[in-house]
Amino acid sequence: MRLLRLLLPVALIALCLMLTDARATLARLSGLSAGWFIITLALLNAVTVLSALRWRMTAAALDLQLPPGLAVQEYYLAQLANQTLPGGVLGDASRALRNRHGGPLRRAAQAVVLERAAGQAGMAAVALGGAGAMLMTKGAPADLPGIIWLPAGFLALLLIGGAAVALLGASGGEGGWRLAAHTALIRHLPTQAALSLVIAALTVAAFATSAAATGSPLAPVAAAFLVPLVLTAMLLPASIAGWGWREGAAAALFPLAGLTAEAGIAASIAFGIAGLISALPGAFFLRRVPRVEPQ
Repeated sequence: MRLLRLLLPVALIALCLMLTDARATLARLSGLSAGWFIITLALLNAVTVLSALRWRMTAAALDLQLPPGLAVQEYYLAQLANQTLPGGVLGDASRALRNRHGGPLRRAAQAVVLERAAGQAGMAAVALGGAGAMLMTKGAPADLPGIIWLPAGFLALLLIGGAAVALLGASGGEGGWRLAAHTALIRHLPTQAALSLVIAALTVAAFATSAAATGSPLAPVAAAFLVPLVLTAMLLPASIAGWGWREGAAAALFPLAGLTAEAGIAASIAFGIAGLISALPGAFFLRRVPRVEPQ
């Protein structure tokens, strides 16, 4: 299984290159703009820091205190693990294990899972907003309405789930997931929503600057709609950090913005490389062992 997860991304990227003009893709990558690429790195590092602060806020609502510096260090370490190890969730599991501070592991896991859920909700909201803006744009692709159900359906599910939690209030057993979601998310909804939207917007901007770095400027409205869909492909299993799936999605979706499949593949590869480089500071924190406090 490990070998499959290592080989599958390579095979998927090779397939993308075979089905498109590989020379055009490589030419875009060889002419990578250093300026735009540096901006991408800056945006992705900002995403990591803000995500760490969102995690800290979520954990604090569940009575798990994390100093800001520790939260940032641990988030970088988790990002490095997710970027280099199969599955894409081992870094998040490590965050929960390393930062329970003598408390219940379930509470630490809830802080991590709910923080990630808030991020997905923010990305879905950006995608839905971008879809609405694209529908109102002259010259929108004829098949766009058939595609919009993807982010719309995802966001609808999130909203229905959130509304159910809000209606049920604080019911549920002590330490239960329903109570944790109500405490950490619903009670802090304005702050959680604002922070998640900013993080999602910065992530979309980072992909757009990756596209610009490879010579394919992506309009803001198109980026808001297409990039969340491209990044959603990274959630598919049997890969490392979404490599392969992300490139295939970008190749399929970039033509909706009037760009070529080769442009999508090149932008996605540049984004993936930037993501890996941005996670490298996590290597400095590998040897840190959190002090476990007695219960």
